[in-house]
Amino acid sequence: MGEFAYVAPRSVADAVGVLQDHANNGRRAQVLAGGTDLLVQLRGLDKAPRTIVDVKKIEETNRLDIGGDEIYIGAAIPSAILNENEELKSLLPGLIESADLIGSTQIQGRASLGGNLCNSSPAADTIPAMIADRGICVIAGSGGEREVPVEDFCTGVGTNVMTGDEFLLGLKFPRPPANTGDAYLRFIPRTEMDIAVAGAGVSVTLDGSGTCTAARVGIGAVAPTPLLVADAAAALVGTAVDDEALAAAGAACSAAASPITDKRGTVEYRHKVVAVLCRRAGAIARDRALAG
Repeated sequence: MGEFAYVAPRSVADAVGVLQDHANNGRRAQVLAGGTDLLVQLRGLDKAPRTIVDVKKIEETNRLDIGGDEIYIGAAIPSAILNENEELKSLLPGLIESADLIGSTQIQGRASLGGNLCNSSPAADTIPAMIADRGICVIAGSGGEREVPVEDFCTGVGTNVMTGDEFLLGLKFPRPPANTGDAYLRFIPRTEMDIAVAGAGVSVTLDGSGTCTAARVGIGAVAPTPLLVADAAAALVGTAVDDEALAAAGAACSAAASPITDKRGTVEYRHKVVAVLCRRAGAIARDRALAG
């Protein structure tokens, strides 16, 4: 491993100060939230010197608020903590299920939604689910705080909208209205602990008659960044989220995808699989919404 420095600021201002100083002086800094990706990277080919900025001691990155209108999840909260929160699992089961797919039980003790997002992999499991659930990124930097929708956060493979003096504080989600359900599904070559060939997150809200009044669909591992698929959501709104509507939503996901061929699957295969995942996740989201 290369030469590394380590700091653990206890306030947002201190963390921003460290990041800004490094950015202004051309020195490298990397933020540590969960660390499950960062630690692997440090043992890889890139061994250039850097400062690790551990944000786990900052109150805002560890805060979990479930309010009447909004849910806030700090960027450094481990998935294992979220998995044990029964209210959160009831409100956003698809999101929590997506977080639970990251690695093993041991990894769950460190992996976080914020870290998974900031790693900005096209195949990240939590990002399509966060897109479906209308997630908003809360970012701190030298210019203050700003908010960015999750679907606009990733800009490419491993890149995102944050500048060198910024870091992710947490994520905000509107509290789901009554008769709303969400779900996330992925396909992997193995039974567990693998990278998605494709993934789809769906959220639907139904009225008293079972008609869909609002929907969101996010897909991953089938484009350079995770995508919000507006046409898939439009295919569900105004329907009972029946087989015909789900098929149309799946077709919209397939049309929106621009995958590559790699050892996990071909372009053609990914186009087909993402449509299947959208249909299945949509049916689960519908059933959860109907269950109230």
